[in-house]
Amino acid sequence: MQTLLSDDEIASLNVDFEASQPSDILAWALEKSGLEKLAIASAFQTEGTVVIHMATRIRPDVPILFLETGFQFAETLAFKQQLAERLSLNVIDLVGEYSNDRQEAEFGARLFERNPEMCCEINKVRPMFEALRGLDGWVTSVRRDSSPTRADTPIVERYDLEPGNAIVKVNPMANWTKPQVWRYLKEHDLPHNPLYDLGYSSIGCAPCTRLRFAGEPERAGRWAGIAKWECGIHMNESAQQGTIEPTSSPG
Repeated sequence: MQTLLSDDEIASLNVDFEASQPSDILAWALEKSGLEKLAIASAFQTEGTVVIHMATRIRPDVPILFLETGFQFAETLAFKQQLAERLSLNVIDLVGEYSNDRQEAEFGARLFERNPEMCCEINKVRPMFEALRGLDGWVTSVRRDSSPTRADTPIVERYDLEPGNAIVKVNPMANWTKPQVWRYLKEHDLPHNPLYDLGYSSIGCAPCTRLRFAGEPERAGRWAGIAKWECGIHMNESAQQGTIEPTSSPG
């Protein structure tokens, strides 16, 4: 399995980029990497806003992939629209094959409570993988300090969509911290999702996101009450897709 970058090239880039700023990494990705078909995946959280702002200064029309799951906070959707208008963003809403009504009809009500793995699979993982097919690479806003599951995030990596189809994943925010993110927003007079002002520290779908308790990791409020930290997109082994079957009747 090959990508546009060899394993040796990726290893060398990670050494070089460890002391680099996200803007420099993005400049490489968008101008020098050879990754012609490149997109940014963003949930429009604070670090995502930073990546988008830096990237659009280099390539104003770079595609921004947003997962419209049908369960997003109204505040998130309003903020996405606000930032898109302010920065003239090329936002592409990704929608899965299951509308909320179809999901309930085929899998039963409140799937996000009964089987959150399946809910993430059909509403997040599959739509994102479909969007990534045909790309040379994609950019995220993953930070190492946001959760234990992200602590070893490389800046550049190979991402296996499926057997025989690998692309490059670039994580320019990997070695930045939360204070650095907020400082950048302030320095550039950039807005943020108002849910942060209410005490949220990581914002996903409304039914599965709660306020973070003092002392918890930043992403502890996601999928509250269950042993789940990731939807599956950023866990490369999750790229091997299976067949989804209903686990209960809608009645």
